[in-house]
Amino acid sequence: MRKGTRIVLITAVAAVVVVAGALAIFMPGYLPVIPGAVPMDPTTQTIKKGEYLARAGDCVACHSNPGEKQFAGGRPMPTPFGNLYAPNITPDDETGIGKWTADDFYRMMHNGVSRDGTLMYPAMPFASYTKVTREDSDAIYAYLMSVPPVALKNRPHELSFPFNQRDLLIGWRTLYFKQGEYVPDQSKSTQWNRGAYLVEGLGHCAMCHTAINRLGGSKTSQEFEGGMIPNQNWYAPSLTSNHEAGLGNWSIKDIKDLLQVGVSHRATVYGPMAEVVYNSLQYLSDEDVEAMAVYLKELPQRDSEPPPTSSARLVSPNVMELGRKTYARQCFMCHGDEGKGFPPSYPPLASNQSITMSSPVNSIRMVLNGGYAPGTMKNPRPHGMPPFSHILNDEEVAAVVTYIRVAWENSGTPVTPAQVSELRKIIPE
Repeated sequence: MRKGTRIVLITAVAAVVVVAGALAIFMPGYLPVIPGAVPMDPTTQTIKKGEYLARAGDCVACHSNPGEKQFAGGRPMPTPFGNLYAPNITPDDETGIGKWTADDFYRMMHNGVSRDGTLMYPAMPFASYTKVTREDSDAIYAYLMSVPPVALKNRPHELSFPFNQRDLLIGWRTLYFKQGEYVPDQSKSTQWNRGAYLVEGLGHCAMCHTAINRLGGSKTSQEFEGGMIPNQNWYAPSLTSNHEAGLGNWSIKDIKDLLQVGVSHRATVYGPMAEVVYNSLQYLSDEDVEAMAVYLKELPQRDSEPPPTSSARLVSPNVMELGRKTYARQCFMCHGDEGKGFPPSYPPLASNQSITMSSPVNSIRMVLNGGYAPGTMKNPRPHGMPPFSHILNDEEVAAVVTYIRVAWENSGTPVTPAQVSELRKIIPE
């Protein structure tokens, strides 16, 4: 082969690789044509794209009961108003969405209105999914129509009066629902906009990381500022405050690792976030996870409350000594005498923002119930923390959590045995 011909071919191949890479970022599920491979037909490509997007939206988490068939519904979703039950979204004609059209599906995603005109409860994150494009909605629809149909009737919701009156949702929607597909910010990069689209839309991250009021609504002005997850008794930390989990001083790699792997040198995911990583984020492309990291790192920094005063951090010497002894007996081997840990397997406790948050709920629950980072493709054998509820009494748990929140120049505040007692009653999921 002549040298000039080789150069032309190499240039052409390079161009194909560059274009394929760009398409992989902006067309999730798109697979570049590999020489010698049998190309996928357009329908198969759309279904694969829809499968990827359904992963990004974590649809399986709500619409599948553990150990049962995927997307068949029936999983209870506890709320302050009673139990909701996720519906069957397999293509069964009688009990699922087999008779739905792509228009019906988009109306549900975009407007929060079911095929029969019923207003959907906001446990379905249509307030976020409204930002999903019609093209992506159609791809998800195509994928769901391709999964095996399951004949399983939907369970009726068990909501107390007056919350079982769907007409009241009109008022809720007026206050808290803003309809509309995502509009790119022209002042930002393509990568940032891709991250914003995933975080604000399919990822519906604000649904947990924004506090909600008694009506189950959240204020846009407090978006990503953290809050308790109703009925799960976990605290989703603020992503805008460096006193909590603000990511402004994190590296992109650490954010990306936390989202996709479940562990990083800065932190480890447990509780509900571990489920999100396991079901959803680990399957996203490196490019998409990095785009999310870029967007999250640039969230406006808003500290909703000042750091605790020195008087608020005062601890009784007796409590501090009990906490130190308990730490030496139970925690030292994994987290070290100075709380530096052995990251990423054993996270540090010193200078760990998740330890010093104003809410001690997560730290107490970890000591009581233990926890594991999710097993992911990039971390298939994660290290975990055993439970200590059967070993330590309320005073010991309160003391050791207090100790790790104030030792090593940590800026946390003490916790009480009463707080531990309340959380001990919760049955871990």
